[in-house]
Order: sequence, then structure tokens, then C-alpha cells
Amino acid sequence: MKETKTIPLREEIPAESKWAIEDLYPSDEAWEEALSSLTQDQAELEGFAGKLGESAQTLYSYLEKSEQTEVKMGRLGNYSMRKGDEDTRDPVYQAMTGKFIGVAVAIGAACSFETPEIMALSDETLERFYKDFPKLERYRRYLTDLRRRKAHTLSAAEEKLLAAAGEMAQAPDTIYGSFADADMTFPDAVDAQGGKHPLTQGTFVQLEESADRVLRKSAYENLYDSFAGFKNTAAATLNAQNKQLKFFADARHYESAFEASLDRTNVPTSVYLNLIEAVHRNLDKMHRYVRLRKKLLGVEQLHFYDVYTPLMKDVDKHIPFEEAKQTVYEALAPLGEEYRAILKEGFENRWIDVYQNQGKRSGAYSAGAAVHPYVLLNYTGTLDSQFTLAHEMGHALHSYLSNKCQNPVDADYVIFVAEVASTCNEALLMEHLLSKTTDQKERAYLINHFLDQFKGTLYRQTMFAEFELNIGRMAARGETLTADVLCAEYKRLNELYYGPDMVVDDRIAMEWARIPHFYYNYYVFQYATGYSAAIALSRRILREGERAVKDYLGFLSGGCSKSPIELLKGAGVDMTSPEPVDQALKLFGQLLDEMEALTRE
Repeated sequence: MKETKTIPLREEIPAESKWAIEDLYPSDEAWEEALSSLTQDQAELEGFAGKLGESAQTLYSYLEKSEQTEVKMGRLGNYSMRKGDEDTRDPVYQAMTGKFIGVAVAIGAACSFETPEIMALSDETLERFYKDFPKLERYRRYLTDLRRRKAHTLSAAEEKLLAAAGEMAQAPDTIYGSFADADMTFPDAVDAQGGKHPLTQGTFVQLEESADRVLRKSAYENLYDSFAGFKNTAAATLNAQNKQLKFFADARHYESAFEASLDRTNVPTSVYLNLIEAVHRNLDKMHRYVRLRKKLLGVEQLHFYDVYTPLMKDVDKHIPFEEAKQTVYEALAPLGEEYRAILKEGFENRWIDVYQNQGKRSGAYSAGAAVHPYVLLNYTGTLDSQFTLAHEMGHALHSYLSNKCQNPVDADYVIFVAEVASTCNEALLMEHLLSKTTDQKERAYLINHFLDQFKGTLYRQTMFAEFELNIGRMAARGETLTADVLCAEYKRLNELYYGPDMVVDDRIAMEWARIPHFYYNYYVFQYATGYSAAIALSRRILREGERAVKDYLGFLSGGCSKSPIELLKGAGVDMTSPEPVDQALKLFGQLLDEMEALTRE
């Protein structure tokens, strides 16, 4: 009888496999003491209200204090949130995080005078300030970026009101999280032998990867039928999200929530629209991929419960974590020894929380704390786990280099560039693995993995972005986003993107209800643009070597010292052009050609 594998308790995980949380604070008591000191910080910041235009030194003193407070808040938030993710059932850290968020919102409201007072300064006055007090130059980039949104800044009283509404504006996301992650339950999935498998949001994809089609179909139907039972609740929540985005966009005199969201990170809306147009031009390749999947699975009809299961069998093997680290280290040799020295430091100094434990947050992420990054994994020894390690360490080194090379006010890179470093690492790992294998079956397996990355990141995330754009436009026209409206639009887009060889049923039309990114404010398109940029950068690094690496490390060290478009241009990629997307999808087509050749009977 096969032994059931149990998930260990947190205390059963070896210390060397857990992140060094003590590098932030040695104890909860030290954290509480630091949190209480924010009361004084808030009072000092409030004392500058009405005075920012008095002199260059006053403005500098305020910005310096604000920067120091932000650093302290980053450390506090990292500690409570990272501790909370170690065991999400622990009410202590839930309470600590809630307390921290409350204090952070209060400080944000207390400092709401900052933007209107800085906006009120004339260009001539601000230039005189830089001349009178040269140390103010430290904040020139920050002030310039803030003032570019002058037309969308309100009076001090109005800004305070909007800041105070910030917590309330998070209600749709908070409600959705409680609904989808905590309250939703699903019937067990049943396999071909009648065995039952627990079905959750966390286990769904794992079940969909099974070779047992009966199990995949059962999981698929049970998940989406359950969401369909609450479709009106889910639709009302997403409708509320779009209404709150529209409210804040209208309040700040933007044409739309779409424009407001992209302006926040200084990304032209044309980049978003170019992405969708470029992907539409290349949908024939996605349709070819679907046909190939249908052929290789040997099914008369391809359903959405056939999307995740591997096409190539008996190649996957268990990869111990030590081996995965060594492989990633070798794969990233094209990035140079400076990069790999930092990577090694992270591997050896407990930046990573490696294995699953009971109650641990699912998935993976990197959090760029000032002391050093913190990387959460739930490593299982699969090829996917190895790629996740490369991915998250890409994020980690991006944060590390930006924090090292920039002042805190310029270190926090915007989300538009956040997925570039992580995906570049994955692309280099894939090239390394492909270069090492001579086995045709293994090569086909790796190419299939690469194709699935393209499908999941470039095509699927663009479809999400188009859905988000379209429902936002509906909300802007005053339409109510009912369940029927959302399902009809989501089904239409699936038919468009997957093509005639995919059965697009009413169940997949409910998928919008399980996508948390629709509460992230026009976020998902950046996965696709970041992936395209990363493919272009990895190709340039492999082609040009040292010169390209120097430009790339400059990008990683840039933080938010320039606009995201300018940072990427410095690394050799122009995202205002559709060329990076077209080039990435050209590679997708070439990989399809090889996969078709390798699997031709």
C-alpha cells in the first residue's frame, strides 16, 4: 500500500530551509516597539503641513523624514506579512498585519497634504530650491514624477478625503479574497477508479495536470459548477471593483480608470493596446498549439480540462533542491560572475523559505526587503519548481541591486518592469537545459514546457488584459457587470484566443470568477509585456555577451530612477513598439515547428 505523504509542521522544517526572518527583527516584541515609534513619526510628518513651500531646507527635511519612515514601514510590513505567510492560520500575525495596515493608512492620510503643497510650487520656485539647497537634488526624480500628475491632483482637503477612503476602496478585493479563498468549498474530484481527491483552489491545477482524464474532468466540473452557484455574488463583487476604480479616476479627472491605472506607473496606454493587437496578429500560432495539443493527447475533442496535463510522459523526475540550485547557478552564467555571486549569497544565507508546511501560504513570491530579499517557495522537486526558483531569484536580485544602487526613494521599481528579471532567468534556464540534452524525448518535453510558458503568460495573460479592458469600458458606459454579461464576454474571448479546435463550454465562461488579478487594477498585461521584454533581453545577452550584460545589470540596478520605458530602452528593448511582442511570438512559432517535427509520426 502506498504511503500517504504528510505535510510537516512548521517546527519540523530544518532552520537552513527557512528564511532568516530574524534579520528584520529579533522578536515580535522588537517589532511592536518599532511599530509604536511610528506614532512619533506620524506626528513629526504632520508638523510639516502647510510649510512645504516655505524653503528648500523645509521641503528637504520633510522628504528625508518621509523616506526614513517609508523604510521603517517597509521593514515592519515585511516582518508581519512574512511571518503571517509561514502559517496563515496563526491569528497573531493576522492581527499584527492588520495593525500595521491601519497605522500605514493613518500615516498616508496624515501626509495627504504633501501632494497638493508640492503641486502648488511653481517651476521657478522649485528650481530655485535646488540651487539654494543642493541636497534637495536627492529628491528631484521623485518630485518630477509626482508633479507630472499635477492635472490629476486635488486640494489638500480632497486629497485627505480620498486617502481616508483608501481602506474602504479595498473592500471588493478583501471580500473577493474571503469569498474565493476562505468560504468557497468544492466537492472532491473523483478519479477513474472512484478514488476521491480533495479539491481546492490550491490543488486545482495539480489535479488538472493528472494523466487521468476522468479526474481532470471531475475537478474541472466541480470547481466551475461551484463558482457558478455563486455567480451573482462574484459578479457583484467584480462590478464593485470596477465602480471604485471609476470613482477614483473620475475624482482625479482622468478619461478612464484604464488611463488612471497606467499613468500611475508612467506607462503609455498605447503599450497595453499594442500588446493586444500584436497578440491578435499572432493568434494563428496559438490555434496551431491547440491543434498540436489535441493531436498529441489523441482526443476527439479538446476540452479546457486538457490544457494543463503534460504532453510528454515519463520524462519528469524528482530534482532535489540542492541540484536545482546548482542547475540555476550554472544556467545564469551568461549574466556574469557579479550576478552569480549575489545569487550564491542568497542561496547560502537563507533568503529562501523552501518547503511547504502546514498552513503555509501557497504559491511563490519574492519580497524585496531592504535587509535582503525574502523568497517564498513551496518546492516539490518538479521541473516547474526548478523554474520557479529561477523566476523568484530573478525578482530577488532585481530588488537587491535596486536597493543597493539607489536611494530608498528611487529603489522601488514599478510593476511594469517587475516580471522582466524573473522571466529572463527562466528563459536562460530553458536555453541551458536545451543545450545539455541530446535525448529527443527530453528535448520535446522541455520545448513543451517552453510552449506552455508562452501560452500561459503571453497569450492567456493578454486575454485576461483584454477582458479587463473591455469590462472596464462597459463600466465606464454605466453598464452593470452582471454574471451574464461577464460570462458572455469571457466566453467570446476564449473562443477567439483558443480557436476552433478547443471546446469552449459554459463552465469556462465562469473562469473570471476565480482570477484574483482582476482586483489588481489593470495589472495582468504586465506579465505579457514583461515576458516579451525578457525573451528579447535573454536573446540579446546570449547573442552579444558582455555589452548586453552591462546594460542589463544597469536596468536591474535602476529601481525607479527613470520611467519604466526608459529603463528598458537602456537595456536594449523598446516596449513602445510592438516589435518585442512580435519577436517573442516568432520564437513561439519556431518552437512549434520543432515540436511538430519532434513528435511527427
